[in-house]
Amino acid sequence: MAIKEPTVWIVRDFLRCSGCRRCEIVCSLRHEGKIWPEASRIRIFSLVPGVEVPHLCSQCDDYPCVKACPMNALSINTRTGAVMVDKEACNGCGSCIKACPGNVPFLHPGDGKATICDLCDGDPQCAKVCQEAKFDALWTVVERPGASRKLFARTPESYTADLAHNLYGEKAEEVV
Repeated sequence: MAIKEPTVWIVRDFLRCSGCRRCEIVCSLRHEGKIWPEASRIRIFSLVPGVEVPHLCSQCDDYPCVKACPMNALSINTRTGAVMVDKEACNGCGSCIKACPGNVPFLHPGDGKATICDLCDGDPQCAKVCQEAKFDALWTVVERPGASRKLFARTPESYTADLAHNLYGEKAEEVV
């Protein structure tokens, strides 16, 4: 399961996210052929007004979702580091969701199969549109394995609490 080549990763700057949802739109257009944010592999959570959290796969170093799949429907793209879903093998049991520290995978609203960011085969469109808009909340980097990306594998509620505290102070954490 070790990745030997450089991997692609989407860096996130949560404080720069405007909540425009351009990333959700371009993701659903690329993968679904239509604007369908519910099927987007990146989701923007706004659990507290003014705090937007782009939420997507962190490609954890140990890939707990891949290990948890009883159907062996998940694998790792060794070129990009993305988790790939074999829709034919997936039975929609949700084991990958439970194993993910960030609850990132979700069951597709159309077919009920696991859905995870595939990094657009190494050219993440979400980061491109964020950069084009000059928001700079998302951008793509190519890195060598070894840096821990699991630090970003957290739930939207956890990120929101930290961001709200950062922006609004102690009382904001009670809202989440």
